[in-house]
Amino acid sequence: MVEELLTLPPDAPRVELVDGIIHVTPLPTLHHQDVACLLTWWLRSHVPAHLRATQAVSVGLDIDASRRPDVLLHRAELPSDCWLLRPADVVLAVEIVSPGTRRVDRFAKPGEYAAAGIPFYWRIEQDPVHLYAYRLGDRIGPGGERQYELVDDGSEVIELSEPFAIKLPVAEIRP
Repeated sequence: MVEELLTLPPDAPRVELVDGIIHVTPLPTLHHQDVACLLTWWLRSHVPAHLRATQAVSVGLDIDASRRPDVLLHRAELPSDCWLLRPADVVLAVEIVSPGTRRVDRFAKPGEYAAAGIPFYWRIEQDPVHLYAYRLGDRIGPGGERQYELVDDGSEVIELSEPFAIKLPVAEIRP
C-alpha cells in the first residue's frame, strides 16, 4: 500500500509500488541523469509561476501503486518537504527510457499515469535523444480509462501549446 512508502527512511533505495508490491528500480546512468538534469533546468527556466519542475519525486497513483517519474511538473504551492504527490498535483510526468526500463516506460507507466488522470506525459529515448509529447485524450482504453495521444515528437524542436507555450530545442537537453 502507498502508506507503506511513508514508513521508508529518507535514504531508502529508489522504489516504486506496483500492484501493492515494492519494486526497487534500476539506478540511472550518467547520460540518463544528464538528460533529466538538463530538462529539469530547461523547464525551471521556462514554466509559468504556478508550476515547478523537479526530479524523481514519487506520485501515489492509487492505493497500491506509486511511480517515480524521472522529471515532473507539479503545482507550485505544494510544501517543499512533500515527497509523495497526488496525481492531481502533477501536470506532466516524464520518463527517460533506459535499456532496463524500456518496456515499463513505453507501455506500463503511460497507462498508469493516464488512468490516474495526469494530463501530460513525455517519453524521452536516449540514443539518440528524441522526445515524444503526449496529452490525455478522449480515447478510451480496454480498461475503460482515457489514453494518451501523441501531440508532437522530434529530435530537433518540440513545439506545444500545453501545459504552457513550449518551444524546446532538443539540443538543449542533449548532453
